[in-house]
Amino acid sequence: MEISILILSFLILISLRVPVAWSLGVSSMLTLLVSVDTFPALTTIAQRLVTGLDSFSILAIPFFILAGHIMNKGGIAERLIAFAKSLVGALPGGLAHVNIVAAMLFGAIAGSAGAAAAAIGGFMSDKMEESGYDKGFGVAVNVTSATTGLIIPPSNIFIIYSVASGGVSIGALFLAGYLPGIITGLLLMIVAYIWAKRKGYPTADRSSFKNILTTFLNALPSLFLLIVVIGGIVAGIFTATEASSVAVIYCLVLAMAYKEISLKDIGPILVESASTIAIVMLLIAVSISMSWVLSYENIPQTVTQLLLGLSDNKIMVIILINIILLVVGIFMDMTPAVLIFTPIFLPVVTAIGIDPVHFGIIMVLNLCIGLCTPPVGSVLFIGVGVGKTTIQKVIRPLLPLFLAMILALILVSVFPELSLWLPSIFGF
Repeated sequence: MEISILILSFLILISLRVPVAWSLGVSSMLTLLVSVDTFPALTTIAQRLVTGLDSFSILAIPFFILAGHIMNKGGIAERLIAFAKSLVGALPGGLAHVNIVAAMLFGAIAGSAGAAAAAIGGFMSDKMEESGYDKGFGVAVNVTSATTGLIIPPSNIFIIYSVASGGVSIGALFLAGYLPGIITGLLLMIVAYIWAKRKGYPTADRSSFKNILTTFLNALPSLFLLIVVIGGIVAGIFTATEASSVAVIYCLVLAMAYKEISLKDIGPILVESASTIAIVMLLIAVSISMSWVLSYENIPQTVTQLLLGLSDNKIMVIILINIILLVVGIFMDMTPAVLIFTPIFLPVVTAIGIDPVHFGIIMVLNLCIGLCTPPVGSVLFIGVGVGKTTIQKVIRPLLPLFLAMILALILVSVFPELSLWLPSIFGF
């Protein structure tokens, strides 16, 4: 009964276009009212909203968001694009490959798919159109490649998964994301290569070693942030939260050294960041309260028994969960999806011997696909906006890129070594 109330109330509220955060909170309250009196239920939900954010790990999220906004304004994207162009610009469909590689680099540094789609897409969309590329294809490449930044660390969504899972190592998750993120990017490049060959898109001249070296040196200060953040966490110099504050300081100094940001720009950046942070933190608070309600009503245990009752085969269970998450990702944004479904599915996968770190990569990679699909694909809408086109024109070239992302998901799901090899080397 509790599951029915939770699902039905949430779906009804969403269909009435109630914001996701309020839908989560109200459906949690209605579910709890089944077994608890009104006043204790109200106070319990209020308490969980506050205590849910009382976590040192969660502090990393506002700092990484601020760092991403600084990078978005700080001239970092242009330098990464120039470096990517020197590496892959001469391949068939060269500017598409430049977009993918630059998005992987920028998204990894900023930890945000939306920031990557806006920064890289805002620069590359016009360039690709001027060079004879179809605008829909350019936007499709930008949208799908932007999501790799959520898999390649540092990534806010891994921190959220760590909180939702009850403490899976953030350092292990960060390391686990590298190979899956790179594989996804390479598969997108293969699709772009085939599409470009069929359409006869132009290529750039091969870059000289001197040009590659020059663009690399220009991009090196930006790339060094990855070494500072990930290296510091892995080496035990600082925690993920401390690393996020270091990232803010580093990005601010770098952007001011590039003379892309002055003191008068800091105020608007802080206001814009605060708006994003407020939305994300409210989602986290209500999602954690819902997770508590799920646990109180024994819903995860019920779902575990149900799925294992269908099959105890590891591959079949992963296929079922992946299908559910693919459907969920179409209708729900990534943050609430991770916070809601991690406590539901994690007991299932651990019961059949799947490592929580491996499952975290599967979940994030799966939900990245949802960011590129209507009706709530936030990255899709950002890409269409900066590309000045329509979703209808983007859908057709999106389809083969979706297949590349699904193939990456299958590979990561079937071969856990792709996720667990790097963490094992560093002792996680």
